[in-house]
Amino acid sequence: MDQDIATWTPQRVDDDAWLLVRPGSRRRVRQLGPPEVEASIVYQPRSARTRQGRFERAVAEFLGREHSAWLLRAVGANVVLDVGGNKGQYAKSLRRNGYTGRIVSFEPVAHLVERLRELSADDPDWRVVDCALGDEDGTAEINMTPGPLSSLLPASEFGRDWAENLGKTTVEEIRIHRLADLWDDVMAGLDEPRPFLKMDTQGYDLETFRGAGDKVQQLLGLQSEVAMVPIYDGMPRLAEMLEVYEAAGFQTTGMFPVNRDRTTLRAIEFDLMMVGPAYVPDEA
Repeated sequence: MDQDIATWTPQRVDDDAWLLVRPGSRRRVRQLGPPEVEASIVYQPRSARTRQGRFERAVAEFLGREHSAWLLRAVGANVVLDVGGNKGQYAKSLRRNGYTGRIVSFEPVAHLVERLRELSADDPDWRVVDCALGDEDGTAEINMTPGPLSSLLPASEFGRDWAENLGKTTVEEIRIHRLADLWDDVMAGLDEPRPFLKMDTQGYDLETFRGAGDKVQQLLGLQSEVAMVPIYDGMPRLAEMLEVYEAAGFQTTGMFPVNRDRTTLRAIEFDLMMVGPAYVPDEA
């Protein structure tokens, strides 16, 4: 610290917490909701205004993670199908938020599969399956980009303008399987499987969902990344995806913004959380 802490000013957050504020700092504390919620946010108003997009996304990511963790607890899930495992971000977040059940991460890109296997090596309830999921078995070429935007679909004109990395693709051949065909193996060893489906496939969520066939009726819930503005050619929009999910018996519990276009201010994608047809509320 570059100053004597004795010169810092204590600021009360609530009955159980205080914040030490450095002289000259304009950091503020704002209570969220009524006092019994016991929640506050600490922020710098000027930074929040000048970096509004990043500020909003950070808050939304936090709320989305908390909602996802709550939903898994509420439905009693004991196996999470992590479709689009990438570098293990979602699976690691599950563990940090207290989920102790089985995780099955599906990831087709070779170097990411290797990374996932390293991360899961000491976690016996975290399995890695090296394939993509879709509505038919086979092989395909995936468009790989630096970062988390690799997709089986080509980038749209808007997408290439919006995210520079979408114009820097290399191609890798991958395997695709239907979730319905892998279902028994994925659930093996569980006396009473209570599955939850998370999909983040960069435009391929509906194919993944359809490839589960009638197994979707066993899902307690799902999480899907849905698009307001497609960044890939052939990527379905929110309304189409919501229609398919609702027709299968899923109902929305929350929706959280993932990103937006700074030029037009349009929201690009949301994380959609839904409760599934297999969930029967406890009426007691």
